[in-house]
Amino acid sequence: MKLLIVEDETKVAEVLKRGLTEAGYEADVAFDGQIGLRLAKTGSYDLVLLDINLPLLNGLELCKQLRETDEVTPVLMLTALGMSDDIVAGLDAGADDYLPKPFRFNELYARIKALTRRKKIYTAAAHNGQSVHEDKFTLADLEIDFDAREVKRSGKVIQLTAKEYALLEYLARNAGKVRSRLEIAESVWGLNFETGTNFIDVYINYVRNKVDKPFNPKLIHTVTGFGYILKLPEA
Repeated sequence: MKLLIVEDETKVAEVLKRGLTEAGYEADVAFDGQIGLRLAKTGSYDLVLLDINLPLLNGLELCKQLRETDEVTPVLMLTALGMSDDIVAGLDAGADDYLPKPFRFNELYARIKALTRRKKIYTAAAHNGQSVHEDKFTLADLEIDFDAREVKRSGKVIQLTAKEYALLEYLARNAGKVRSRLEIAESVWGLNFETGTNFIDVYINYVRNKVDKPFNPKLIHTVTGFGYILKLPEA
């Protein structure tokens, strides 16, 4: 399995490469964002391990540009501990997961295994001409075509980012059930939820602004102290 490390701190990059090599991975290193993007776009990597603060091209912009041509290769973003804004920005740019610094190598290995396993599942399905989802959901005037990944409200197509759609799909598949922030983080992002971060609330607001705010009735509800639920409002 081949990984790309994009990290400008030489010592950190060397430690990462040594640890990953000892664990049986093949790892290349790029020390700036421009070289990292060029290497990532070759499509020869099973995962990109990406720092945010990079010279020439920062990690967020690198991830955005990579996602214009590659929606499959997992990106694991490295963030400063407790920087919830960085976490939200990284996920919004198209990263699949994040890992706060400092971190333990066994946690890094676990994240890498989970992300690369997910890529294999989706790649195999695509090669077999299969769709991950083949059904539809309706609630009031909200329509979701899981196969086409299309969302409509009152017949109007609503444009969502990949993560916004994934969040809405999760709520739809659990319609009528309260889902906690922990459950959402684990199911939609595959993350171990970090208390003190608010990226779940941020994404709920993103989806509400597109799916709920311009329409009636409101379908995404906050259950104080518990989480969120997709349902018709109480009469």
